[in-house]
Amino acid sequence: MTVAYNTANVISILGFGVYGLLVLFADGMIEEFKRFGLSRFRRLTGALEVLGALGLLVGYLIPFVTLLASGGLTILMLLGTATRIRVRDTLLETLPAVVLMGVNAFIFWVALQAG
Repeated sequence: MTVAYNTANVISILGFGVYGLLVLFADGMIEEFKRFGLSRFRRLTGALEVLGALGLLVGYLIPFVTLLASGGLTILMLLGTATRIRVRDTLLETLPAVVLMGVNAFIFWVALQAG
């Protein structure tokens, strides 16, 4: 795989691993999900982020798992972007979700091509 692919994978694994754990365990995230009107989905979101990060890691051994993980994270960030737009967050607040959606779409596309 290319340097760009591996870099994207590392960014996504670290980003979703850390942020997913914060969503699960940081008190500030409880308030953030209330602000989004999505309190009931906080634990699910955090779990999906951590599982996605683990899936990308496992994907180095079982390539098909990369497709599932990156595809799922892309969809999750599409929903995250839509949520940020819905609550009228600024571009700066919305940008991380957009970037991570693009990063995971790239990982998905490269993994699909490697097929």
